[in-house]
Amino acid sequence: MFTPYYRPRRLRRNENIRRMVRETNLSVNDLIYPLFVVEGSDVRKPISSMPGNYQLSIDLLVKEAREVQKLGIPAIILFGIPAEKDALGSDATKNEGIIQRAVKALKDAVPQLYVITDVCFCEYTDHGHCGAVVEGDVDNDATLEMLGEQVITHAKAGADMVAPSGMMDGMVGAIREALDDNGFEKIPVMSYAAKYSSAFYGPFREAAESAPQFGDRRTYQMDPANAREALYEVELDIEEGADIIMVKPALSYLDIIRRVREITDLPVAAYNVSGEFSMVKAAAQLGWIDEKKVAMEILTSIKRAGADLILTYFAKDAAKWLNE
Repeated sequence: MFTPYYRPRRLRRNENIRRMVRETNLSVNDLIYPLFVVEGSDVRKPISSMPGNYQLSIDLLVKEAREVQKLGIPAIILFGIPAEKDALGSDATKNEGIIQRAVKALKDAVPQLYVITDVCFCEYTDHGHCGAVVEGDVDNDATLEMLGEQVITHAKAGADMVAPSGMMDGMVGAIREALDDNGFEKIPVMSYAAKYSSAFYGPFREAAESAPQFGDRRTYQMDPANAREALYEVELDIEEGADIIMVKPALSYLDIIRRVREITDLPVAAYNVSGEFSMVKAAAQLGWIDEKKVAMEILTSIKRAGADLILTYFAKDAAKWLNE
């Protein structure tokens, strides 16, 4: 009978040795929690496709933020849904828009919590696209000017970081210039640098009320079949002044996270998106999988692939599980 000379199992014999040689360690410090804010008071509207997530009015958003901070989660990313939408997403650029008032309230009530704002227009436009639509398509350069106006209002409200997600060419440069020219050079930019046109965004579009009213977003979001293009997009955003680079989605794009990690020393973020979250929730509700084990395995795989930061709807649960 063959007797193995090499025995890797020696370092798996019990939990202590497994902990000691573990190569990837997921921490609450890695987590960013997405939240959705709406107009009104005492509003806590369940998002049917994302169990445990809600559209929150500003008063309840502040309450939720306090809980997030107590769990040790360092940051949230905020998405706003205005009461009224128009072709240019005007609420997005108002000093008293829904997101701007929410940021002010959060920084007044929970100043230690790091507040990141999503910078885009899909939640604010009546057509659901990510900028100014001209002849049936998003006008890239007109949208850059709108993005510059938007980030200034976020900065004035007290946002700690801005995160452009619209995949407009030149968006990081336009935003960096707008911030710097208006005295906000200390505010970092986390760019959705490699954002794919993915079917995994479905539940988010319910949450943010941002589904396109015509066509789709394939003229500006990336083709899921492309990998080299992602590296090109990342390199452009780095040149334009991005401080953090994001890959979105995460789970089906672990190879992209790894390749991005290999070409830059900047922090890399990955978005564990709504569809990835909802699939786990649905399977767990049917008793097909162990939600905690699967969720933590997914988050660990994202970290293992090279992500420093993970945006995830599992953040609160993961924080509790990590503290058990």
